[in-house]
Amino acid sequence: MNNNIISLVIPVYNEEDNIPELLRRLFSVMEKLKRPYEIILVNDGSKDSSLPLMLKEQKLHHNTLRVIDFNGNFGQHTAIMAGFKHSKGDYVITLDADLQNPPEEIPNLISLLDNGHDVVGTIRQKRKDSFFRRYASKFINKLMNKVTGFNLHDYGCMLRGYNRTIIDIINECGEVSTFIPALAQKFAVNPVEIEVSHSSRDKGSSKYSLFRLIRLQFDLMTAFSLFPLQMITITGAFIFVIGIVLALLGIFDSALSFVLSGITVTCMGITGEYTGRIYQEVRKRPRYVIRKIYGNKNENEEEKLN
Repeated sequence: MNNNIISLVIPVYNEEDNIPELLRRLFSVMEKLKRPYEIILVNDGSKDSSLPLMLKEQKLHHNTLRVIDFNGNFGQHTAIMAGFKHSKGDYVITLDADLQNPPEEIPNLISLLDNGHDVVGTIRQKRKDSFFRRYASKFINKLMNKVTGFNLHDYGCMLRGYNRTIIDIINECGEVSTFIPALAQKFAVNPVEIEVSHSSRDKGSSKYSLFRLIRLQFDLMTAFSLFPLQMITITGAFIFVIGIVLALLGIFDSALSFVLSGITVTCMGITGEYTGRIYQEVRKRPRYVIRKIYGNKNENEEEKLN
């Protein structure tokens, strides 16, 4: 029997309606595997009854369930990073708390990790999201692959598996803002993607508005590529060339405007190149603040920075 420890890391933000069913299904799946495991729930500043529900379950399952309580809302990927740091597993599985990622798919990911894959990505099949969300996701996936140079088919699905080697590398990364699937893909030696089922959200509401989704994709672009800044520089140079052509044609008023605009945008782009690199290196704010960890030896320790 394979005795590798499995860690399940789940970010939670206002999911009081889903937590009991989520944990019931998780315990059922993991007990059938007959392998050592732990479940780490990260409370990302929930304002509903999510935390009391998690703590109630933690007391009932104190040997396998831990709860990390943030002192505010730091975001889904930051919550997962906290779970990574405190995980003990040889394998780490991430999934959302909304039950759109069926826990019953977890054994398929573990099987591939057993077979030597260090990162197991997933592709949601027959998605139960709105028409706009599905096709916007397809567009964003293609755009992100062009920008980052990766070849992922579903950046948005958080049901993923990681070998401890990848988790240790990710934990060493110092970025305050990051995008975990892309970061893992960057360091993976033998990644794989598989198709998984997708469920509708029966309870609660999505925490990702259109604005937050756009922000997330912009974070991804800026974290793994200087492409946006480079496009500004290229655009400025293109405008400058148009200005020169108009000047040669004798359209001086328009030419002067184009030349000056081109020079300005080009300078902004070049300055942005350097500023972006400096910004990526010197920003040292903590990723998150932990108020308390339940189910740890240091259970009473508070205000942990990371």
